[in-house]
Amino acid sequence: MRRLACFAVVTLAALLPAVSTASDNRLERIQSSAALRVCVWPDYYGISWRNPKTGELSGIDVDLAHELAKDLGVTVQFVDSSFARLFDDVLDDRCDVAMFAIGITPQRQAKLRFTSPHLASDIYAITTRGNRRIRNWDDIDQSGIIVAVAKGTLHETVMRDKLRHAELAVLDTPHAREQEVESGRADVFMTDYPYSQRMLNNANWARLITPTGPYHVTPYAWAVAPGDDDWYQRLEQFVATIKRDGRLAEAARRHGLTPIVMPH
Repeated sequence: MRRLACFAVVTLAALLPAVSTASDNRLERIQSSAALRVCVWPDYYGISWRNPKTGELSGIDVDLAHELAKDLGVTVQFVDSSFARLFDDVLDDRCDVAMFAIGITPQRQAKLRFTSPHLASDIYAITTRGNRRIRNWDDIDQSGIIVAVAKGTLHETVMRDKLRHAELAVLDTPHAREQEVESGRADVFMTDYPYSQRMLNNANWARLITPTGPYHVTPYAWAVAPGDDDWYQRLEQFVATIKRDGRLAEAARRHGLTPIVMPH
């Protein structure tokens, strides 16, 4: 798998006013409570996945949340979230930071503040081994093909814009999206590199369709509520540090995500 090239990403840092105040300083609240609340999506394989047998969370952003808490001298408390609930959970103060490889999109940038990205992934497709209509990427956007996406993900927005001939099916959950393809009711579902690895490792019916060239590479980062510059700058410092000291690279290696790391 080729390593994705690094590229510039415009964040809200330059667009948002400084609204941090001494009376509402999140970093001070975190340190006084000795707890860091981290929103995760527990179905995100390699990122923040909860093992259904053990109940334990694992993934690159789970590891890095523990590292962040350790650097802050506090404990980490994980809060279950999802892409559909992202805005509500972050803006309603259910967590201090959302750490589940959140794709930076204009729609999300309009409401949230993103750290510098640490991963970047293109879009991939999963079909069944027995699907004879989908052999390569060019077979996807054809009349009669049904493309499934999960509601609230960036894949829903991207495929609405890109598809010209295929029919788009928006499902409430990633599991429903997978069921549609496995059952044959849909031909493919769209996902990213980490989730594609989950399918290949755990579903013997799944077959990966890779784009022939860059299709829609999206940088992934962590998200916080707008404002509070002290907290934002502390997160930026952490991102820069783990890129420099090797903790990001090591966490990516442990979870098979080295090809999508953004080291700079």
